[in-house]
Amino acid sequence: MSVTMKDVEHIMGLARLSFSEVEKEGLTKDLNNILKYVDELGSLSLEGVEVTLNPVHIENRFREDVVQGELGTEKALMNAPQRVEDYLLVPTVIEVEDGEL
Repeated sequence: MSVTMKDVEHIMGLARLSFSEVEKEGLTKDLNNILKYVDELGSLSLEGVEVTLNPVHIENRFREDVVQGELGTEKALMNAPQRVEDYLLVPTVIEVEDGEL
């Protein structure tokens, strides 16, 4: 599998990114190098290698799930750049075409 310039441009469109032609070429090359490396890792023989999930033993220290007070609307919104009444106002991130999402 290889990444083409068209693939990079598609990803750029989805992420709403813009790059110069030189940057796109570099990104295409980098992504192809990453995929090549992943293929190399996939071809390694792991016969005789003991399965480990984590080389370091880690133990979670859970606490009781109890309510510890409220933040409150005013305190939560006091640094909001824009708000409408008790709501945080954010830029539109989903564009609707022809009434469909």
